[in-house]
Order: sequence, then structure tokens, then C-alpha cells
Amino acid sequence: MNSTADTTWTELLTQTIAEFSCTTGTLHRLDPADRHLKLVAHQGIPAALMPIIQSIPVGKGIAGVAAERQEPVEMCNLQTDTSGVAKPGAKQTQVQGTLAVPVLDGDRLCGTLGIGKLVPYDFTAEEKAQLMQIARNIAARLLPA
Repeated sequence: MNSTADTTWTELLTQTIAEFSCTTGTLHRLDPADRHLKLVAHQGIPAALMPIIQSIPVGKGIAGVAAERQEPVEMCNLQTDTSGVAKPGAKQTQVQGTLAVPVLDGDRLCGTLGIGKLVPYDFTAEEKAQLMQIARNIAARLLPA
């Protein structure tokens, strides 16, 4: 991807994070060849986690489960979650309230969009629907060329 496209995705992610009063976020594109989510843009992610989040298998971690289920995955407090959905390293983000949604073009999975807060937080049904709509709006542009 060229730097102009990278800037566009980073700007979109920055705007989305601000819109939800969050501090962290990620945008991943599905690579159909290996069924991994490849990192396109990020904000507020510790450097130590970058190698881990560069490529996430569908079905693993918060983003991977959102992709697999094709529905929002939320945690009120990632730091105390015991569901097993979040990977152990995810706690290094210091994020507590987190929400990941699939980026869908109709029924076709294109990637995932995730946001997080540094405080425990339950996202409302309206916020989940709003993030899903943002994800739908970018789906076609996120597809590989």
C-alpha cells in the first residue's frame, strides 16, 4: 500500500477513535490467501505488541473472533476479562473497554475495525451499530486491489 493510502486509513482511524472518545484503535484487512487479518492502521498500540498484531488469524483474539463471528465483540474491561477471547498480550495495551467489529461488504469479510478506552466501558447498542456502519462504509475500499 502506498503512503497516501496509509495516511487515509490512519486519518479515518484517528477520526473514529476521537468520535467514540477512545485512545486506541486498529484497522485490519483480510488476506484471503492465509485467512489472516493484516494490519493497515493503528493508534495507541504499544511497540511490544506490533509484531503480534501485524497478522492475526481469523478466530484468534478480539479482532479474529469479530471476523469469525461477523459480529461485534466487546469487553467492558479487557484487564479483568476471563473469557479467553483476548490474547494474553492484549493486556499490555492497558485498554479496558474495547470493541471490535467486522468490516463487511454485504456478507463478504474484508477486515476488522477495533477501538478501545483506558477505562471500563460498556458500549451501547447505538455505538455498536454506529461502528458497524463506519466499517460497512469503508469495506469496498479496504478490499485488496
